[in-house]
Amino acid sequence: MNVIEFSHVRKSFRDFAIKDLSFSVPEGTVCGLIGENGAGKSTTIRLLMGALRRDAGTVRVRNADPASAQFRYVKEDIGVVLDEAYFPETLTAHQIQSVMRSTYRRWDDTFFADGLHRFDLPEKKRVKEYSRGMRMKLAIVCALSHAPKLLVLDEATAGLDPVVRDEILDMFYDFTRQEDHSILISSHILSDLEKLCDEIAFLHDGELLFCQDKDSLPDEYGLFAGTAQQAEHLPPEAVVGLERSHYGGVRALLKRELVPARFPLERPNLEDIILFMIKGVKAKSHTDTAEHITGGMEL
Repeated sequence: MNVIEFSHVRKSFRDFAIKDLSFSVPEGTVCGLIGENGAGKSTTIRLLMGALRRDAGTVRVRNADPASAQFRYVKEDIGVVLDEAYFPETLTAHQIQSVMRSTYRRWDDTFFADGLHRFDLPEKKRVKEYSRGMRMKLAIVCALSHAPKLLVLDEATAGLDPVVRDEILDMFYDFTRQEDHSILISSHILSDLEKLCDEIAFLHDGELLFCQDKDSLPDEYGLFAGTAQQAEHLPPEAVVGLERSHYGGVRALLKRELVPARFPLERPNLEDIILFMIKGVKAKSHTDTAEHITGGMEL
């Protein structure tokens, strides 16, 4: 069963568009949604939660359309944490607990109290006196205290120090120990996603470049490092992205299956794959633009 399904989804704005977005998140999976600023991650999450109406395509969350009346009941099973904890600043954690208890049918006071204790969050201090890290911890404790089956996290660890991020990641690990629990998390911190995620969905300029198993990516791609002269012998169809240094060296991300065995390749990490893919897309875009301007004639 898929807990999230996007099928040929389009959403246009004046200067940006989500383009034919299709991917799914199976139940029990942690999926990382990554991309540069403005790539469409937050827009995708807003479409997922029904905060935006799509122009075309279908979206299903736990088998419900976010635009349907049924989705109000499905929200009971979804815990949401955005990049800012939007609590009224004059309220205390104790007062927020009272509000949440009235909002969710499965609100768990004991879990909430344990979460406050775990993170040393003062129950009677106003939210405006909390640090950013404390606010994000409070948001995550709230999201988990109504027993959700799906967590949707939009830059929930952004701007936090490594110690706080590790504490929060531990909570996510605990959440995923139950097989029917799933997470969709967007983040710029690729090291966090490498630790936590099963799958990676990569958005660039509103377009999905891939969505696949995280552990399969280093087996599919390899890193080449050599001279410009050596790089001339690389099969062009194997090159995903390439960079040249000022000293004549070349590094490139290659599709392993298209590279002859005589080329030694290093194993890339997730950051290598993402950065070189962006370089490749931008290089292709520049080439296509030049060909369009010149009518395809040789410059």
